[in-house]
Amino acid sequence: MPEGTTSHSHVFHRDLKASYPVAVSGEGAWIIDREGRRYLDATGGAAVSCLGHLHPRVVRAIQQQAGKLEYAHTAFFTSEPAEELADFLVSRAPKGFGRVYFVSGGSEANEMALKLARQIHVERGEPKRAHNIAREQSYHGNTLGVLALGGNPARKELYAPLLGLPVSHIVPCYAYRHRQEGESDEAYGLRAARALEDEILKVGPETVSAFFAETVVGATSGAVPPAPGYFREIRRICDTYGVLLVLDEVMSGMGRTGTLYACEQDGVVPDMITTAKGLGAGHQPIGATLVREDLARVIERHDGVFRHGHTYIGHPIACAAALETQKVIEEEGLLERVRTAGEMFQDMLVDRFGQHANVGDIRGRGLFRAVELVADRESKAPFPRAKGLAGRIKTHAMAGGLVCYPFNGTADGIDGDHVLLAPPFIMSDDELAMVVDRLDAAIAASLAEVRA
Repeated sequence: MPEGTTSHSHVFHRDLKASYPVAVSGEGAWIIDREGRRYLDATGGAAVSCLGHLHPRVVRAIQQQAGKLEYAHTAFFTSEPAEELADFLVSRAPKGFGRVYFVSGGSEANEMALKLARQIHVERGEPKRAHNIAREQSYHGNTLGVLALGGNPARKELYAPLLGLPVSHIVPCYAYRHRQEGESDEAYGLRAARALEDEILKVGPETVSAFFAETVVGATSGAVPPAPGYFREIRRICDTYGVLLVLDEVMSGMGRTGTLYACEQDGVVPDMITTAKGLGAGHQPIGATLVREDLARVIERHDGVFRHGHTYIGHPIACAAALETQKVIEEEGLLERVRTAGEMFQDMLVDRFGQHANVGDIRGRGLFRAVELVADRESKAPFPRAKGLAGRIKTHAMAGGLVCYPFNGTADGIDGDHVLLAPPFIMSDDELAMVVDRLDAAIAASLAEVRA
């Protein structure tokens, strides 16, 4: 058994057959286990720890808030941290946003958006609008509503009998696999977007509530950015048919791609933005749904009651941690660091893997990057799922002191593999180079096993 792992645990782990290193401390971009072994955290867990681990300012903010007020139920009170964090986020959001609903994570943020969209349509006098549209190869969370909304078949298969949400899926905007030979990026973006219009007309415009999309696709396909003009055309289509546009920035938002809101780079203003992960940098569980003011006023003009809630929404300590996280990002110029380091990191990955026989694409924005692996570069043929390439890379990377985020099903939901990388914004140039070296070793060892 590897050093630092548990012999038996009463914790219900993700993998009940696995033995996990016991993490006991963190230091910048590193996690240290009980045996003193250090792991370079190249994904911040799951694009969460954007400030690395144990950032002193955020730790201090948590301590200070815990000494003043730990909890107040939102049916009775608001709190200073929640009000200040909402003001901060709205003041920097795209034009028109006016309200923020705080939850405990990304799944809850998207579930809230799903329900709010429905209530808005009902209170506007359009009760038939209950159908939602999302994309294949998408992921919006693990609660039953947003699990149905997502487009990843492997995550949904077991729970299919429980997923009753009226939803349909269109093709993703995924240029590496779907742009035709000779087609420009812009032409492809328009073609991909018009799949939404076709689907709206197919199911009936009067029945469609919202279209959900990740601004930059996260875990399921690996840091896939939209083609130029894609979301502007999506916005036009939604406006034409009265469909709400919800952009899921749970992974890609809060500076991960180089701007606070990822959609800033696409010149589009959605109706709602969901965020989590980098919002509080992992120091506390928190997520949020930002809502346009005119939509919030639809609820306000009716009876003013949003028919949804959780016990820990607007948690004062979580909001205090998130507010300090965002202040650190802004005051220490970390958005600019993400932009410059992101380009440098992309260059490092291309230099190392750009001519690799089993690397088909290297993509992303800011410090949100992915390497897609293929069995054949010319045909883009993926490795079969049964080869377990992603799992092998994760195992070899951990053994080499690297935490990365390999995932399978990249090509079509079943076959194909990629490695997602989302380093902390504070990671040094030398540490970024170390990520590339350690990833190279893990990929080489894994491919050797697959070929054997």
